[in-house]
Amino acid sequence: MGYNIIKIMEDRKGKPVHILLTDGLSQILEIKTEKKAKKLIKLFNENSDSGWKYELRPSPCPRETDYPLE
Repeated sequence: MGYNIIKIMEDRKGKPVHILLTDGLSQILEIKTEKKAKKLIKLFNENSDSGWKYELRPSPCPRETDYPLE
C-alpha cells in the first residue's frame, strides 16, 4: 500500500479545497511508506507560509506496477 499527501486550502468563501500532490509528471504522488510520507507532511506543514495544511491519505488502490509480474 502507498500513501498520498493532500494539501488543504480554502477558497474565497472559506470552504476547504483538497488538492492531491503530484509527482511533477501530472501523476498523483504516491509514497511507499507511511514513515516517509509523515516526514514529508511534517516538513511541508512547518514550512507553509500561506497557512495551508497537509495531511496523509492511504492510497485507495495499488498501482499497476505494485502487482507482481508473471
